[in-house]
Amino acid sequence: MSRPASRRFFLARGRVCVCVCVCVRRHQCATLGKMAEPLSVGVNLDAFAHAIGAIQQLRSSVTRVFDSLKDGMRNKETLEGREKAFISDFQENLHSVNRDLNELERLSNLVGRPSESHPLHNSGLLSLDPVQDKTPLYSQLLQAYKWSNKLQFHAGLASSLLNQQSLKRSAMQMGVSAKRRPKVQPSTLALPPQYVDDVIARIDRMFPDMSISLSRPNGSSAVLLVTLGKVLKAIVVMRSLFIDRTIIKAYHEHVLTDDGKLDIWSKSSHQVFQKVTDHATTALLHYQLPQMPDVVVRSFMTWLRSYIKLFQAPCQRCGRFLQDGLPPTWRDFRTLEAFHDTCRQ
Repeated sequence: MSRPASRRFFLARGRVCVCVCVCVRRHQCATLGKMAEPLSVGVNLDAFAHAIGAIQQLRSSVTRVFDSLKDGMRNKETLEGREKAFISDFQENLHSVNRDLNELERLSNLVGRPSESHPLHNSGLLSLDPVQDKTPLYSQLLQAYKWSNKLQFHAGLASSLLNQQSLKRSAMQMGVSAKRRPKVQPSTLALPPQYVDDVIARIDRMFPDMSISLSRPNGSSAVLLVTLGKVLKAIVVMRSLFIDRTIIKAYHEHVLTDDGKLDIWSKSSHQVFQKVTDHATTALLHYQLPQMPDVVVRSFMTWLRSYIKLFQAPCQRCGRFLQDGLPPTWRDFRTLEAFHDTCRQ
C-alpha cells in the first residue's frame, strides 16, 4: 500500500476513536445521571445492579479499543496482512462497544424513574421554614429576658432592704467566734413606746372618719383596732413601728375573745372581707421603708382609709358595682382607685 493510502487509514482510525470516546462518554454520563438519583419507591434494584455491571463491561470494551489502537499493526510479514488483521480486530472491538452500549441502554430503561411523591416522614420537614405562630421562639426568649431582668431588679431591692435592717441571724464571718461577735440592736426596732404612741395619735388625727385604739396586751408590742366608719374593722399587729399582720372584719363582727382581748387569729366570715384581708397583706409587702417606719404606717393607713366607700365606688375598669357577687375589693397602691380582683390585671 502506498504512503498516501496508509496516511488516510490512520486519519480515519483517529476519527473513529474520537467518535467512540464521545459516544461512550455521553452514554455513561446519561446513565450515571439516571442512577445518581435518590433510590426510593419505583426503582428496579436488580436492573440497577446489572446496569452497574454493564458500565464496567463497557469500560473494558473501550479499553480494548484503545489498546488495539495503541499496539497498531503487528505480527504479520506483509503490510497488507497487518492492515487486514488490525481492521478485523478493530471492528470486533467496536462491535463489542456497540453491544455493551445497547445493553446498558436497555438496562437503564429498566431501572425506572423514582417516584417524586414518596413519603419523607419527619426528614421532609427539615427543609421547611418554621412558622412564627407555631414556633414563637423569639417572643418566648424576649419574655424570659424581661422576666430575668425584673427578677434581678427585685432581688437587688430585697438585698438592700435586708442589709439596712441589720438582722444578722447567721454568722457574720467564718471563723469569728460567737463570744467576739458584736451584738448590735437595730435602732429602728428599738423605738420607745412613747414614740410609737405619738405616731399613732398623729395618724388618728389625720383621718376624722377613722378611729384608732392602741393596746399592748402582750408586753411592748402594740395592737391597733382600726374602725373605718361603719364599713369595717381592722386588727393591726405591730412590732415597734413595723406592721406584722392585719385582719379585716365586718363592722358588726366580733373582734374580741371571751376574755376581752383582741382576736388576732380568726378570719372574717364574709368572703368580701377575706378578700380585703388578702389585699391588705399585699399592701404590707408593698409599703416597705425601713429607714422611716412612721411613713410606712401612715401610707398603709391612707390606703386602708380608701375602703370607706367599699360598697359605693364602682370599678374603674368595667364600671360595675358587683362582679361574681362581690364589690371592687382592690385598691391601687398609688391612685387608691377601686377595681375588681379580675379587672386589675
